[in-house]
Amino acid sequence: MMAESTESTSDRETGVVLGFLEEAEPWQLLASQFPSKVGGKPAWLSQVDLPALPELTCEKCNLPQVFLLQVYAPIAGYERGFHRTLFVFCCRTPSCYTRNDNLCFKVYRSQLPRRNDFYPYDPPPDEKPVEIEGEQHTLSSGVKLCRLCGCPGQKACSRCHTVTYCSKEHQTIDWKQRHKAECCKVPPGADISNTFLFPELELVTEPEELPTKDKDSPEAVKLEQESIQCSNDGLEESELEGMALHESKDSKMFQKFKERIAADPHQVLRYCRGSSPLWVSSEHMASEEEIPKCSCGAKRIFECQIMPQLLNHLKVDTLDASIDWGTLAIYTCADSCDQGNRYSPEFIWKQDFAVEQSV
Repeated sequence: MMAESTESTSDRETGVVLGFLEEAEPWQLLASQFPSKVGGKPAWLSQVDLPALPELTCEKCNLPQVFLLQVYAPIAGYERGFHRTLFVFCCRTPSCYTRNDNLCFKVYRSQLPRRNDFYPYDPPPDEKPVEIEGEQHTLSSGVKLCRLCGCPGQKACSRCHTVTYCSKEHQTIDWKQRHKAECCKVPPGADISNTFLFPELELVTEPEELPTKDKDSPEAVKLEQESIQCSNDGLEESELEGMALHESKDSKMFQKFKERIAADPHQVLRYCRGSSPLWVSSEHMASEEEIPKCSCGAKRIFECQIMPQLLNHLKVDTLDASIDWGTLAIYTCADSCDQGNRYSPEFIWKQDFAVEQSV
């Protein structure tokens, strides 16, 4: 569970909550458990007015996006946000990922008061339920879901009429992967797993604590000096000075990023609502003017960022291209405005590493 920091329990705590990935039992990732998770299908919070096509399409290739992760992030003192989750979707086409371009991503906010039409007033139990939900094709509200991605879908299989899809593209993928074996009753033994989705893992959290270390140690000074060296290739002095200044700023920013995550190198998420992102480069940092206001008129503020380490768990590498980012900064309505059960679109900023950088 993500929440805003209140009292610090350590002088070294930063107010940032870090997210790490762990295996979990399937029942722990059901919507009724209010999970934070990566991959699989979305565990929708509100059961009505879900985002659907064409909202969930890539703005580059116009294909349906896939669920990336969700963060359960209630806000203390906001009754309308007693339950509150951010949902992030992305494109699965590697060639759509161009430099510092966020057109492959969508983020939505859903929130509910403690008393609502979908969940009990009291917190869910910590033990496994007696009855476990199977694969959901229809929500309790009656909304039908795509068999492949778990987003709203009304296109039924014309052969069996038992499963639905959000698009022809997802119906085709699921037919090849598994539904042909089920619908046509192909003998057992065929692999009918859903390989379209990202691997499903739980997001668990703990406060960030900075290690005690000398920032001016000889090793740190040497690394910084080495990172800003550049050779004279016959350029004018003014050009060299400009390049050196730019490289110095960029290498300092990247060095700060690496030093900050060094104590917890497996972090895949950083959460600190109202703070600032940990940028990976001095290029393409979001300014306040570049963050659009919410539809309610309130400004958007930084809430959390998705780290590049997450890519190691998504199994998206290919020989020619890959889904990629340096960091993904998520900005949400400062008022966390109430729009009923509607899923509110929020804003995501993609920053890539400078050339030659890597974590």
